[in-house]
Amino acid sequence: MGTLIKPTARTLAPRMNNNGGFTLLELVIAVAIIGIIVVVAFPAYQNQVEDTRRRTAQADLLELAQWLERRYSNGFDYRNAGNNPALPFTQSPQDGTAFYNLSFTAAIGRDTYTLQAVPTGAQAGDDCGTLTLDEQGNRGAALAAGCW
Repeated sequence: MGTLIKPTARTLAPRMNNNGGFTLLELVIAVAIIGIIVVVAFPAYQNQVEDTRRRTAQADLLELAQWLERRYSNGFDYRNAGNNPALPFTQSPQDGTAFYNLSFTAAIGRDTYTLQAVPTGAQAGDDCGTLTLDEQGNRGAALAAGCW
């Protein structure tokens, strides 16, 4: 004959199912942490995007300066029959949405010029403002130092 097992309270009680879900407090803490990360990371990301656009405009100014120097080496004059030459491109980046407009600051001389990159569109609020470059390689920014 088999032995009888005497039922205990433990064997008669229904089993509790632990479904492993999140409590409301854990969810609120996770959302708060994500919010803090976004508040800190988004401005840094925006600054990086503005800096990248500014660096592209600087590279485009340098490319235009090289183009002008090639013109000067051919005829010892930056001008085109006494007038400003037409620039090969007038926006930065050269294709797509313009974030800088490229031009001369004024009428250029036989042996002098100053190029400028004026921020526009989404870049208009850039802390550096208008970037400049002249025939001697002098670089400037209208609003802040250290932008080049």
